[in-house]
Amino acid sequence: MNNTYQKRDVFVAIADPTRRKLISLLAVADELPLHELTAEFQMGRTAVSKHLAILKEADLVTNRKMGRETRYRLNVAPLQEVKDWLSFYEKFWEERARLLKNILEE
Repeated sequence: MNNTYQKRDVFVAIADPTRRKLISLLAVADELPLHELTAEFQMGRTAVSKHLAILKEADLVTNRKMGRETRYRLNVAPLQEVKDWLSFYEKFWEERARLLKNILEE
């Protein structure tokens, strides 16, 4: 078995709607415990924990233990890669919208 740590791709991590909702929940809170995150979903703690593990592998989430409780915090830095990728396409669509406007004005 390969024990080498492999960082998960940010795009793969955010592809799932459950993980995007977890990111949203953590974005508005400084830190949330697992039980509060689980309360926002119609799935068990194990399923939510698996989604958090994927986010953690992409460095989007950090966690710390406080007694018996695990608390999670968002790390937004890896989302810069997504922003940079989208910025190229934003320029593409702005140019297309400008061309369409010119055609409609003629």
